[in-house]
Amino acid sequence: MCDQTFLAIVFGLCDKCSKEKPLRPVYIKSEQLSYCSLCVEMMATEGLQENETLASLKNEAESLKGKLEEERAKLHDVELHQVAERVEALGQFVMKTRRTLKGHGNKVLCMDWCKDKRRIVSSSQVCHCVDEHAVTMPCTWVMACAYAPSGCAIACGGLDNKCSVYPLTFDKNENMAAKKKSVAMHTNYLSACSFTNSDMQILTASGDGTCALWDVESGQLLQSFHGHGADVLCLDLAPSETGNTFVSGGCDKKAMVWDMRSGQCIQSFETHDSDINSVRYYPSGDAFASGSDDATCRLYDLRADREVAIYSKESIIFGASSVDFSLSGRLLFAGYNDYTINVWDVLKGSRVSILFGHENRVSTLRVSPDGTAFCSGSWDHTLRIWA
Repeated sequence: MCDQTFLAIVFGLCDKCSKEKPLRPVYIKSEQLSYCSLCVEMMATEGLQENETLASLKNEAESLKGKLEEERAKLHDVELHQVAERVEALGQFVMKTRRTLKGHGNKVLCMDWCKDKRRIVSSSQVCHCVDEHAVTMPCTWVMACAYAPSGCAIACGGLDNKCSVYPLTFDKNENMAAKKKSVAMHTNYLSACSFTNSDMQILTASGDGTCALWDVESGQLLQSFHGHGADVLCLDLAPSETGNTFVSGGCDKKAMVWDMRSGQCIQSFETHDSDINSVRYYPSGDAFASGSDDATCRLYDLRADREVAIYSKESIIFGASSVDFSLSGRLLFAGYNDYTINVWDVLKGSRVSILFGHENRVSTLRVSPDGTAFCSGSWDHTLRIWA
């Protein structure tokens, strides 16, 4: 979900023709260069054989893509809902709001749980850390936030194009701005961030169409990930101890799985009809779910390399902004722009509950580390704990 577009035009000397013109970032072997539009077009046509055009090559690529899809379809012998027919249906499902957290003066955009299950970091125009009391981080228009695995630091960023890390102490009189460390710098807004399995590395996603892996201590760029054709809106790290892969989704309607070591995209899925706002790995790491502005949530099996389920109803016409699995993986929680949270049976594809309570768009949703509750954040300025 991208409500606003921010475009920054940079003027300077082109690295190819050395003329002062509006520049565009170009990546050659992971090195960022600044080319003018004319040089970008000339570079794209280099190496074409006689009678070849970009249009003909594009048509050939689409033809090959169609043939691959045909071969892949031949391997699809059974659907998920057919296997689930033998699974016992879920019993009565009851969840309600156990606690409402207030303190934000504007739309809540993002939240994350601490591993101790007692604290939450949430963001809107400012960043808050919540337990018995709130600590406000000195940053504005925060679109992404994350807790470090140790619980001793918080990362956040947004329209400043940066990801900043703050060591945590719950002293209201302490100057948090003095402890701020700028770790990552993109060329457009920061849309998502997540620590890896340690406090020393952090993954970021941005409106500049890239994801990146950074060293927290030095601020050094360790790996960049290029492949999305538009803003990257979300990411999620694989739930394995090695943590060598992650999935991202964006405004190009693609969900892409990346190898953090090589920087290469190893799988790509493009079945949504609109922006992908949220992605979340299945607890086993063998699949992931996505939520989109096309009013559907979808499940992708990484071993089968395909979409295996769609969670939708004709009565749902608003986009899904955030998704997360229950600890067992049987339930999929999804927040929607119509102020509701839908709970889906992952195996049978049926909706088992609708949760009401928020008074505006549900923008973020995360299940607690122990799986006993989940927290949702909304444009109504509040967070709710459900159990």
